[in-house]
Parts: sequence; C-alpha cells; structure tokens
Amino acid sequence: MAKTKELSKDTRNKIVDLHQAGKTESAIATLLLRTLAETQQFVHSSIHSLLFSLYTNGCTSGHQSVKLLKFADDTTLIGLISDGNESAYRGEIDRLVSWCSTNNLELNSLKTVEMTVDFRKDPAPRPPVILCDSPVSSAESFCFLGTTITKELKWAQNISSLAKKAQQRMYFLRQLKKFLLPVKMLVNFYTAIIESVLTSSITVWFAAATARDKAKLQRVIHSAEKVIGCSLPSLQELYFSRSRRRAAKIAADPSHPGNELFRSLPSGKRLRSIKNRTSRHKNSFFPTAVSLLNSAPLTPR
Repeated sequence: MAKTKELSKDTRNKIVDLHQAGKTESAIATLLLRTLAETQQFVHSSIHSLLFSLYTNGCTSGHQSVKLLKFADDTTLIGLISDGNESAYRGEIDRLVSWCSTNNLELNSLKTVEMTVDFRKDPAPRPPVILCDSPVSSAESFCFLGTTITKELKWAQNISSLAKKAQQRMYFLRQLKKFLLPVKMLVNFYTAIIESVLTSSITVWFAAATARDKAKLQRVIHSAEKVIGCSLPSLQELYFSRSRRRAAKIAADPSHPGNELFRSLPSGKRLRSIKNRTSRHKNSFFPTAVSLLNSAPLTPR
C-alpha cells in the first residue's frame, strides 16, 4: 500500500510538471509507459501467485470442523472448538507443519498469529499453539483478505480503515473533476475506485455495524456527490442490492455450503426464517439475507 501511494504521488507530480510546461503529449506518453511497467509487474506477481496456488493445492484439511483457506502464499486455519476439545484443531496444525516440511516449504512463525473468538463469560485460559518450536502470539484482531476482524466481532476498526482508503481516493476524483471530465466518466471512476472500497465485504459487516460507523462511510458518498454533481446510491442501498444478489446466487446453487439455509415454506412464496438466540447472530449475513429475500425477492444478475 505504501508503494502504491508513493507511485501515485510521483505520477501526480509528473503530470502537474509536464502540464505546466505545456507538454501534454509527453505527459500522456510518460503515463502510458509507467502504466505498462506497473501492469507487467502485476502480471508477473499474478503468475507467481497462481503457480504457488497450484503447488499447494494438495494441502487440505482432513477434519470437518477445521477449514484451511489459502490465498496466494497466505494460509488461514479456522477451527471450531467444542466442549474444550482442541485435538482436531491442533492436529491439523501439526499436519500443516508436516506437509510444508515434506514439500520444502517453510512456515514463518514470526508472522503467524492466533485469534480466539470466545463469548463465554469465564473462558478457561488456552495453552499457546507451538509452531516450529515457537509459541504463536495471540492477536486482538486479524486482517483477512483486506477485512479486519476482531475477536469481539466488532467492525469499527474495519470501517475506519475503509473510510481512510476511500478518502485517499477522493483526491483523484477531484483532480478528474478539474480536468472537466464528463459526469458519466466521473461516476464510472467513483464506482470502480471508491465505491468498491466502501462496499468491500459489506454483506458481512453492514448489519452489525453501528450507525456512527456507517455515517463515516456515508459522508464519503456525500462528498463524491458534491464533486460529481449527481446523486449516488447510498450505503444502505448498496448493501441491500449486494446482499439480495449474493443470497439469490447461494439459494440457486445446491453445491454452496450455505444453500441449505435458504429453504422455502410449504407455500413456496417465502423462505423459512433462521432462528436466532443472539443479536450478533441475527445481524450476520444469512439471517439478514433471508429477511431481504422475503421482503423483495431478487434473481441474480
């Protein structure tokens, strides 16, 4: 991220300098060359990630209560611990270490953290996980594919991060406005660069977020409306459309693990509501998605 900001600042300075000197064609050529170089770097990085994913395709979890998620060279192990029995979870950790050793891969224990989500009133202390003869440090939060998850399942930290990223990108929208770009192009830029940040994992956190946190992101949308000069979809509208679309796709896909949660009532007009014991569960994706589909069914686009 720091490298991207540095490149963007350097590119911006070159545009201003060349524009002031009256060298518009040279500025465009410079931008094209820089864009080509950065694209080549991205392609090479993507190829490396693809090859690594193919190489580690055989590394899977052998227990139903433990899930192994891989993205490029990042690996996340998620275990469900019931009645204090951690044998399956710790067994899969040992299995992962053994697989990496057999396939000439080295785990970086210094960058490995463990986050425990436990809502019991008096949870018993857990012994530390030992990875490569080193204890794994415990973390209060964890960034998973750009989404910050805390052990309390609160979303203030994640939303603050999204708001900061979106505000940084607002600068470029204002610069494009100065260059007198058409409204349609400004809206397209906003949708691709700013709205995509605001709605990152929105189906996961929106229903459980506080009104204050939602207002942070809505202020960014209001600022973009003033810059562009037209109305834009609100954060709630974006959440409704994405949640309904995602839920409709899951309901239509029998192979999806969550498909069984979208069961129709005997009448066939509504879905069976999901029972909730806590507000935390009620505000999670599947219960809210069922409610949205019941209120306004939507076919996937």
